[in-house]
Amino acid sequence: MSKVTKLTTKEILEENLSRSVPDKLKSLKVLAHNIRSLHNVGSIFRSADAFGISEVILSGYTATPPRPEINKTAIGAEEFVEWKQYDHGVDAVQELKKESYFLVGLEQTDDSTDLPEFDVMDKEKICIVLGNEVTGIDEDILPLIDKFVAIPQFGHKHSLNVSVAAGVILYAMLEKLWPS
Repeated sequence: MSKVTKLTTKEILEENLSRSVPDKLKSLKVLAHNIRSLHNVGSIFRSADAFGISEVILSGYTATPPRPEINKTAIGAEEFVEWKQYDHGVDAVQELKKESYFLVGLEQTDDSTDLPEFDVMDKEKICIVLGNEVTGIDEDILPLIDKFVAIPQFGHKHSLNVSVAAGVILYAMLEKLWPS
């Protein structure tokens, strides 16, 4: 067996910064509405940074940086990812619509497409909409969503933590948009 050497933090950073974010991934945004846990907010920032996401939009009672709880899980990612805040999720969604964003709600509905089957290639600008940890996307926002996707699950529990779900969908977007 050959010896494997782990990369140093500096080597990992150099490798990360040498890559180009796919154009469509670069324009992707995440809207996090009414997220209760500041640790989830921090984790969403960290995943957004890892995948080269252009902006995180925080709305409703979702906390905004700087907050120690956000920084603890974001470990500084909130300093590298652009973000803005709206008091009302509907206002955020309407602004995204004006900017011609295609809104993808990560939600289990009677009209959701399983994430592996979701085709993003004809969409120029996408915003992933995440909802509350318990109640999901608010009822007043649901009618404004263009498409719903769900992460297929096979266990007894019917949901994932919102920050985990954010990481899953962002990785799926990377796979779908990575140049062949």
